[in-house]
Amino acid sequence: MTRETVSVKHVIALDVGGTGMKAALVGADGTLLHEARRATGRERGPEAVVEAITGFAAELRAYGEERYAERASAAGVAVPGIVDAENGIAVYAANLGWRDVPLRALLGEKLRGVPVALGHDVRTGGLAEGRIGAGRDADRFLFVPLGTGIAGAIGINGVIEAGAHGCAGEIGHIVVRPGGILCGCGRRGCLERFASASAVSAAWAAASGDPDADAADCAKAVESGDPRAREVWREAVDALADGLVTALTLLDPRTLIIGGGLAEAGETLFTPLRAAVAERVTFQKLPTIVPAALGDTAGCLGAGLLAWDLLATEAPAITEATEVSA
Repeated sequence: MTRETVSVKHVIALDVGGTGMKAALVGADGTLLHEARRATGRERGPEAVVEAITGFAAELRAYGEERYAERASAAGVAVPGIVDAENGIAVYAANLGWRDVPLRALLGEKLRGVPVALGHDVRTGGLAEGRIGAGRDADRFLFVPLGTGIAGAIGINGVIEAGAHGCAGEIGHIVVRPGGILCGCGRRGCLERFASASAVSAAWAAASGDPDADAADCAKAVESGDPRAREVWREAVDALADGLVTALTLLDPRTLIIGGGLAEAGETLFTPLRAAVAERVTFQKLPTIVPAALGDTAGCLGAGLLAWDLLATEAPAITEATEVSA
């Protein structure tokens, strides 16, 4: 007996990272129908990365057609670096080595005319956290993932503010320690050089004498009462609080969502961070500070939302399905 194939509307969602890609087929109600992962192959160069992305997307399209008897309605792709979402250009990504890649057009060609939305990885993750994650009840929020670096996504009524030039939310490059460590951006003392997961890893490796120690090891040492770890952690939390207070002074968010690898420390991070932020505010209203809820699925879910949003603007008839997914 053959299994009857049920037609299911879906979109392709791709979250491209520095070393790997997370992908999914996302239903109209936001359900992850199918998930897959693959390396970007960046060691083979930027052209190979682009081929890996377009090839992966084509495989997802074919899988969806076979499994769900339906052509993908659209595709959403989140990539790191500088992104011109309006024109579909992946402008620059240091980790992937590309410049001015017309990724939307290349994907559209590979997907045989399926409409494609291109977005910035952190803003796309913030879109998901804002609509269906930790910020779903907040009209204004700031999403800050603490990973290899620090970026941010500014959410206003379910939409992410990209800024006039697509650079809004770069909180990691707020200077919190003037004259401090040189940052990759060219300035000294940027927040991400003190409070990112990679910065904490480097500081704890130096303090502990273990070159393989990382931020997770530091958090465990903090919990066990190691005074060296506590000092490293305190310096990172203080720097983070300084950067966040600058951001909330400018943006006045109702909710502050902290994600990324460092947030996995749970209350080891959040208890001192909430206290440090509270100590620094004067006239500002203190936002609710919460951990991100979606983990590493945020990028894929956000890319799916980008795709459904694209359909909402191009075809008003599917607005109802898009609203369900949000």
